[in-house]
Amino acid sequence: MTDTFDRREFIKAAVTAAGGAAALGVVPAASQDASTPSTEPGAPVVYYNGKILTMEGDTPHYAEAVAVQDGKIAFVGSWQAARAAVDNARQVDLLGRTMLPGFIDTWGHFTLFAQQTLGVNLGYFSERPPQNKADVIKLLKAASPFNDWIIGYGYFADLLSDGALTLTDLDQAFPNTPVMIATLSTLTGQVNSAGIARLGLTPETTVVQPGEIAKDPKTGKLTGDLMFTPFLAARAAAVGSYSQEQALETFKAAEALLARQGYTTVQSYQLLPEEITNLRAAFDRGLIALDVMGMPSVSDDASGKMVEDADWTWGAYSHGDRGLKIPGYQVATDAAPQLRLAAFTKPYIDTTGFPDGWKGVLLPKDVVEKWVGYAYEHGIQLFAYSNGDAGIDLSLAAIEKAIAATGDPTDRRTVIAHSYFARPDQLSTYQKLGIGSSMMPPHLMLYGDLQMKLLGPERATMEAPLASAVKLGLNATIHCDCPSASPNLMECIWTAVTRKTLSGQVLGPEERVSPYTALLGVTRSAAYTYREEAIKGTITAGKIADLVILDGDPLTVSPDKIKDIQVVETIKRGGTLYRRDRT
Repeated sequence: MTDTFDRREFIKAAVTAAGGAAALGVVPAASQDASTPSTEPGAPVVYYNGKILTMEGDTPHYAEAVAVQDGKIAFVGSWQAARAAVDNARQVDLLGRTMLPGFIDTWGHFTLFAQQTLGVNLGYFSERPPQNKADVIKLLKAASPFNDWIIGYGYFADLLSDGALTLTDLDQAFPNTPVMIATLSTLTGQVNSAGIARLGLTPETTVVQPGEIAKDPKTGKLTGDLMFTPFLAARAAAVGSYSQEQALETFKAAEALLARQGYTTVQSYQLLPEEITNLRAAFDRGLIALDVMGMPSVSDDASGKMVEDADWTWGAYSHGDRGLKIPGYQVATDAAPQLRLAAFTKPYIDTTGFPDGWKGVLLPKDVVEKWVGYAYEHGIQLFAYSNGDAGIDLSLAAIEKAIAATGDPTDRRTVIAHSYFARPDQLSTYQKLGIGSSMMPPHLMLYGDLQMKLLGPERATMEAPLASAVKLGLNATIHCDCPSASPNLMECIWTAVTRKTLSGQVLGPEERVSPYTALLGVTRSAAYTYREEAIKGTITAGKIADLVILDGDPLTVSPDKIKDIQVVETIKRGGTLYRRDRT
C-alpha cells in the first residue's frame, strides 16, 4: 500500500494543516477577532449544538452540551439540563463543530520553541515554507539579526527542490554577517564562513563527543556543518544571553503559537535553572496561561546537583493549582536515529561516515543506573529517553535494578519517551513494570524514508509501535517533540492513524491506530502521565475547563483529512486563549 506525494503538495498540505502555526509575530488571542471578544475565566457558559467528544470511555461518547463556570466543567449532558445547571450562562452555539478536552503535551521543548521566536522560522510548518534554496536565503535576508547573528530554525533540506544549502551559497548571500541555520532536528546545523570565524573554529578544533565538525575530505577545510555537541555549543554562543524581559516575551510568543494548535498543557524538558526562574516570573506576572510541565535533564553529577538541591516540590504547581509543575526528571540513554546516534543491538545498514559495524552511541551504564536509581529511591517520577532498542534495553535494565533495590512496586508513572524502536519483548517488559510510552509519530513521517535506508525495512517499518503498546494495555501517549516537528497535533494524529512518510509509503500498517486511540494519547492518557487524570484529560463535571474546538471531527472524516482539521478555539480554565479569526 503505497501512495506518492509531490514535495510541494506536501508542503502546501502541511501549511494548511498547521494554519501557519509557527509564523512569528502572531497577534494576541484577544485581538484575533474583535467581533467576538475573549471569554473571561469564570463567566458561566453553555456550549451546545456540536459534537462534544468527552474522551471518557474506551469507545467514543458524545454529549449534547457542556456547562462551564468558575473555570471548571459544571455539567455535561443534555442542553436543557446544562442550562438549568448554571445561572445566567451565555449560550454558545458550536454550529456542529467538534469539542474535545484541551490537548496535553507529553514531550516537547517549550522554552527552546520560545527561544526560536528570536530568529526566523524556516520550517515546513512556517507561514511561508521555503521550497528551494533561494526561498531560504530570502527568508534569512528578511530577518533581523539577534546578537549580531542571523539565525534560522527548522531547516529541512529534504523538502527543498534543489537540495541543501552549501557553504558557498551562504557565503555569497552573507559575506560578512554571521549566519546559523539550525535543522529541524535541533541537533545539527550549519554556519557560513563569517560564522565559522566568529565561533573561532578551525580544522584543528577539538571535537567534543558525540559530534562532528565537518571537513571537506579533499581540502580539509571546514564545510560549516556542525553535528550534535559542537552544534549545541555553537548555538548557545550565537544566541548568547538575553534579558528576562526578552525571555518572557518569547514565552508569550510561544504560547500564542501553541494555543493555535489546541494545547492547554505543554512540556519543557531539559529545563535549566534560569528557565525555571523565568517561568516562575512569567506566572507571577500572569503573562502566560498554559500549564507547563518542566523536566530537568540529568546526565552527570553536575546536572544531578540540580535535582539533588531542588528548590521545588516534585509534582506540585508553582502557583496553587496552575503554573510550572516539575513532575520528575529525564535520563537519556542515546540520541536521534536519523543522525545514527540511536543505539541498536544490530548495526546500521548504512554506516557511511561511521566505523564498520556502527550501532550508535550509548550513554555510560553507570551514569544511567545511578540517576534512574536516585529517582526510584526518592520517589521522583522518571522520564527515560531512549530511541534504539539497545538504548531501551539500558533503560529497562536500570529500571529493573532500581525496582529490585527499592522493593517499591507502587504506581510510579515511569515513562520511556520516544521508544522509537521498542521490540515486542521490550513492550512486554513495559507492561510488567508498569512503564508508559510516549511516541512521536511525526518522526516516522519526516524520517521514515531515511530510516528504510539506514536501518532496513525490518526495523524501519516497526518505528513507533503504537498499536502494539495499546494492545498490551500500556499508557501510550503521542507527541510532536516541538520544535523538532510541527506543533500541529492534527498532523501528529494523522501520522499515527496513517503511518505515511513524506514519499507516501505506509510503514508498518499493522501499527496504525484508530483516530480515537490517537486522541486518547493527547488527552486522557496524557493527563494520566502527569497524575492529573482527576482534573484534566476528559470532559467531565468537576474537571478544569480546558477545551478545544475543531472545525472537523477526527473520528468521522477520512483518515487523510485529519491533518487538514484546524483549531477554531482554545479554552483554558474557561477563558478563551485563542480564537481563529473569522476573516
